[in-house]
Amino acid sequence: MNQMVIAPLLVALVTAIATLLTRRFNRVQVALSLAGGLGYVAAVYALVADVDPLGAANTFSYQLSGWVAPYGITLVADSLSAFMLSFSALISLGALAYSTVYVDAFGQRVSYHPLYHFMMVGVTGSFLTGDIFNLFVWFEVMLMSSYVLVVFYSGPQHTRAALQYVVLNLVGSAVMLLAIGGLYSTTGTLNMADLAQLLQSGGTAPAPVLGLSALLFAVFALKAGLVPFQFWVPAAYRAAPAPVSAMLAGVVKKVGVYAIVRLYFTIFSAATIGELALPGFSGDSLLAFYGPILFAMATASILVGGFGAVGRDDIDGLLAYSSIGQVGFIVLPLAIAATSGDSTIQTLGVAAALVYALNHGFAKGLLFLASGAVYDTVGTTEFPDLGGLSEKAPVLSGSFFVGALALIGIPPLSGFFGKLLVFDAAGRAGSNLALAVALVGAILTIAYFSRAWNRGFWGEPSLLVQHGDSRVSLVAVVLLLAVAIVVLGIGFDVVYRAAEAGANAALDRQAYIDSVLQGGEHA
Repeated sequence: MNQMVIAPLLVALVTAIATLLTRRFNRVQVALSLAGGLGYVAAVYALVADVDPLGAANTFSYQLSGWVAPYGITLVADSLSAFMLSFSALISLGALAYSTVYVDAFGQRVSYHPLYHFMMVGVTGSFLTGDIFNLFVWFEVMLMSSYVLVVFYSGPQHTRAALQYVVLNLVGSAVMLLAIGGLYSTTGTLNMADLAQLLQSGGTAPAPVLGLSALLFAVFALKAGLVPFQFWVPAAYRAAPAPVSAMLAGVVKKVGVYAIVRLYFTIFSAATIGELALPGFSGDSLLAFYGPILFAMATASILVGGFGAVGRDDIDGLLAYSSIGQVGFIVLPLAIAATSGDSTIQTLGVAAALVYALNHGFAKGLLFLASGAVYDTVGTTEFPDLGGLSEKAPVLSGSFFVGALALIGIPPLSGFFGKLLVFDAAGRAGSNLALAVALVGAILTIAYFSRAWNRGFWGEPSLLVQHGDSRVSLVAVVLLLAVAIVVLGIGFDVVYRAAEAGANAALDRQAYIDSVLQGGEHA
């Protein structure tokens, strides 16, 4: 067993407890929190070095307390989980550093830092878990922390938004638990590798597996904020503090996307559904069944999010609706991969989704932090009260511009390659409809960011903007994320190779089964 598999989880957990115990000593707590954030990044990259996605592409499993799979609790690190962890760690560190300045001292002392790190415990556990029940547990750890962080300011608007967020996600959790119980009753196992092996052998009736996987799919779509489960997104993102919104959009949403990739491309793809298969789609696998559903949800998300963002009169509202649309861009190539019987297109589709998830994580994290810095400078993010920010705060405005260009897909930024891969996957699959949806989504993205730039950042400075003053430390974090986006675009070859390794890991079911059930590593 590779001990590094559990290291990121332990670092996040120890940091959460340490910041909880030192909450009466603000400076000590902040220092521990930042040290823990740096330690988390170091632990993640030590694990990524062992997985070596650009070379050996190892898969490691770790059995807690020595109980062997499928009976014990299993953690698994492969190129897919390494890819998700690596960009989440960097965004998390940026948002954490921003929080130490943005959130007032009282808020930090009360609960902010422990909640933030417990949220990262849940995110990390979700990316590393090897069984479905513990995926539910880590989801709950992540969501319980985020519930409190969304309502952090405690005003009526924030309480209403948090209530909606909590109720919808609690319903989702109840449905998830029901589906997991049904799967255990049907298959007799919750270990993902064991479940994949069982489905591969054809020893399970297809109808209950299809029904229960549909319940799980609805829950993951809710977590990812896909249409028609997007209702909680705008209110929650607008109510939460800026660094929390950056984490929700940049990292937490990606856990739902990861769950769809891991469970449906690695595990449930082993199941055949026989006469339940949809006519006209490749094969009778359960994955192919979800292809049209993924496509419909991706299309609806791109359109609802895009048109919703065009009509917003404030930066946070625009970014929230934009997140709905951009998640549609992540899921669109997954739909193409699910419906294609060609392994090359499947790999390309999953890799495109991973690259787009990374770009969206950095760009949307940057934009929410920039929005927070605008609020800190001017006291509002409403477009009618803004204007001329590019003259008053050129570095902040330039960073916002880089984030917007990354989501629009302008070369050489990472977003250009993400969008190019989505179009490439659609073109190679011969899906003119997917190409049309992606094109409409790209035009909508240009429209709402052009409108935001013209109304908020261009022209003569408004009275509020003239009297505003930016804090250097907040702008510095935003600038660093903008630089990271440029660097990722310039060094895209490394990013793509890592994403391709992640896609191969997601599609190589046998390697996953061998690694977990043989209790060791696979290369």
